[in-house]
Amino acid sequence: MQKTKPFHRRKILLIFAVCMLALVFLIGRLAYLMIGKSEYYSSLAEDLHERERSIKAARGRILDRNGTVLADNRTVCTVSVIHSQITDAETVIEVLSEALDMDEETVRTRVETVSSMERIRSNVDKETGDLIRSYGLDGVKVDEDYKRYYPFGSMASKVLGFTGADNQGIIGLEVRYEEVLSGTPGTILTLTDARGIEIEDTAETRVEPVAGNDLVISLDYNIQQYVEQAAYNVLEEKQAESVSIIVMNPQNGEIYAMTNVPEFDLNDPYTLTEMYLEITDEELQDARNQMWRNGCINDTYEPGSTFKIITAAAGLEEGVVTLNDTFYCPGYKIVDDRRIRCHKTAGHGSETFLEAAQNSCNPVFIEVGLRLGVDNYFQYFDQFGLNDKTGIDLPGEAATIMHQKENVGPVELATISFGQSFQITPIQLITTVSAIINGGTRVPPHFGVSVKSEDDTLLEVFQYDKGEQILSEETSGTMRYLLEQVVDGGSGKNAYIEGYRIGGKTATSETLPRGQGKYISSFIGFAPADDPQVICLCVINHPQGTYYGGTIAAPVVKEIFENILPYLGIEKTEVDESAEE
Repeated sequence: MQKTKPFHRRKILLIFAVCMLALVFLIGRLAYLMIGKSEYYSSLAEDLHERERSIKAARGRILDRNGTVLADNRTVCTVSVIHSQITDAETVIEVLSEALDMDEETVRTRVETVSSMERIRSNVDKETGDLIRSYGLDGVKVDEDYKRYYPFGSMASKVLGFTGADNQGIIGLEVRYEEVLSGTPGTILTLTDARGIEIEDTAETRVEPVAGNDLVISLDYNIQQYVEQAAYNVLEEKQAESVSIIVMNPQNGEIYAMTNVPEFDLNDPYTLTEMYLEITDEELQDARNQMWRNGCINDTYEPGSTFKIITAAAGLEEGVVTLNDTFYCPGYKIVDDRRIRCHKTAGHGSETFLEAAQNSCNPVFIEVGLRLGVDNYFQYFDQFGLNDKTGIDLPGEAATIMHQKENVGPVELATISFGQSFQITPIQLITTVSAIINGGTRVPPHFGVSVKSEDDTLLEVFQYDKGEQILSEETSGTMRYLLEQVVDGGSGKNAYIEGYRIGGKTATSETLPRGQGKYISSFIGFAPADDPQVICLCVINHPQGTYYGGTIAAPVVKEIFENILPYLGIEKTEVDESAEE
């Protein structure tokens, strides 16, 4: 028995030592956490008792070349509830459902949701937000932010684009220049207790948002208005499917106007226009996407006879034809085993190349294409930049759809020569023609001009490098003369304006599949013909009744020029009356 006592004593001492060691470790650990990690855990504790709400930044405006505001902001409100702070749920539900014109059950579901913060509705007009705030309801938060507003509704809708609920760009310039226009959001920090209830007599901590910068673009509000009016007039008169028009400076690529009618309401972009009303729910988003498409850059088409400008320029540059070369048109041309007809089935008879251009004679342009040959034609196609996109500062530009060179025989080359059997975009055509008439230099088409801060300080001027010289100045001058003759007595005579020197080319092409009676009518014109300062392309899709480009598209460009040439300060050419006598 005496031998067991020392054993028990040792056991007790061992247990005591272990406990002391554990106690020392715990004290050391506690000291480390309280002293060494105090800042870290204080920060975590503080975070647990701070509620953060975001403040939207004002988006930068979009201004036209003269400072007219095309895209602006309106103050709106976001109404939210904090479940733990609501003291009278029934009153909150009643007030919010009535003020916001919402279903009571929807509001009830959100009010009764247990969360740190539940959004009831965003983009609430300021007057309604102020009304809700005036009730002083516990647990109801009304925060002010911004909603995009377009002062001119549908004007240039497919160019400007619009923003979503998060104020980010979705289409058009709004998405292309997102980094310029978007600002930096701010925050509101509110101190709460462990139950999530805001502590009284503690101030909110605000980190103010930083507004986005303003974007100045080359589009001119007045020219855009003229262009849209002309487009809607012909759309209604010809019961066309759509009308696309571009007005551009051929010297520097600045786009003054671009429309694709029918346009849509930028302030209500999800509501379909009348032409899309008879659709199912499954087709809804596809219809919206179609409504938002910018046909000038997103869609390709067969250019028809306007493309004869490219064939003529290549033929003259290569030296396979001159203006005075003579041809004979019997109303068709046999290529291999194919009989390809002229639009004048009786034929034009004997004519020079200049007269063939005035007459828009298919057989003559087929002959020029055949003289060039496949290798040369494709070399010029590439040299003129037609195999590349233009690089316009809008999203979704489509590429040219052209035959593979190895698949092109005499028949394919013949149809390419007068603008059929391949497709390009309107922006590609007007950009290429601009280079052909401006002295031979390809310029990048664009809208972006500069960036300004909220206080109108100039921050950046966009620089656009001119492209390569694609054509000699001599050939460019010859092309200006040739195209002026097309308007002065040729197929483009309906674009003639007394006192102005106008150049241009008409086109009428049948859409695929052939034989459906659907056509595309177009005209491209520029002025003054001797020193082009403005160029305009009008494309009318599927007009009813008369569909010839010279008959219905050329007058549209004439109407536009009659309005915008004086506006641009382009004066009429004085007539020397003594010379006439």
